[in-house]
Amino acid sequence: MTTIEERVQPNETAVPLLHCVSPEATLAFWRALGFDVTYEQIKPYVYLAFSWSGFHLHYGSAPKDLDPTKETSGGCLVMVDAVAPYHAAFTEAMRRAYGKVLVKGLPRMTRYRPGASRFSIVDPSGNTVTFIRRDEPEDLEYGGSKDLQGLARVLDNARILREFKTDDRAAYRALNSGLRRHGDTAPAVEQAMALAGLIELSVALGKDEQVPEWGARLRSLTLTAQDRERVHSAVADPAVLLSWLPDAT
Repeated sequence: MTTIEERVQPNETAVPLLHCVSPEATLAFWRALGFDVTYEQIKPYVYLAFSWSGFHLHYGSAPKDLDPTKETSGGCLVMVDAVAPYHAAFTEAMRRAYGKVLVKGLPRMTRYRPGASRFSIVDPSGNTVTFIRRDEPEDLEYGGSKDLQGLARVLDNARILREFKTDDRAAYRALNSGLRRHGDTAPAVEQAMALAGLIELSVALGKDEQVPEWGARLRSLTLTAQDRERVHSAVADPAVLLSWLPDAT
């Protein structure tokens, strides 16, 4: 006689069941991103199911006191071989449906810097769906790598805060504080990367009033062509630097 362990087949599929505050908004959003609706029920209770490529998202009724703006609803991880194609596909879908990439409020998609190993989509109910590369490095050092010093370590910490914790406010504070502490002694390229990050974060966080200050400082730095490439690669969208680095691509 076979044991229970022998009868269990290792071919399971786990599907996340997320809270849904607004069925209409949830249906409209995922449809806009190209998802198929495989099940749709509003009454007597909410149950929605979506599919895209090889994965599924299911939704059920949310607690009555759930506040989507707190973004504590729930979420799931989607493990993939490479995240860039997913971000590109959703970017194209957002621009087609909304005329722009949604980067603020709910719903939205987080930035993707070339070479990064994850990004997230936050849905209308405050759930976070995070796409992660399977071979993502495990040796992250929050606070910045101990092998680095000064502004270089600050830059590394800000990168981790943005790309792994998706905490733009903390990244902004880290860069702003780090530039004040180390800016006078750091190499020009590190100063430029910090300023570029502050410009991008200022736009994302609605702190546009400081952008001219950061931009003027960036423009005043003497940078080689290689330095400029490093600065451009430090931000997700080099277009935000056009006014300060005119040759940005």
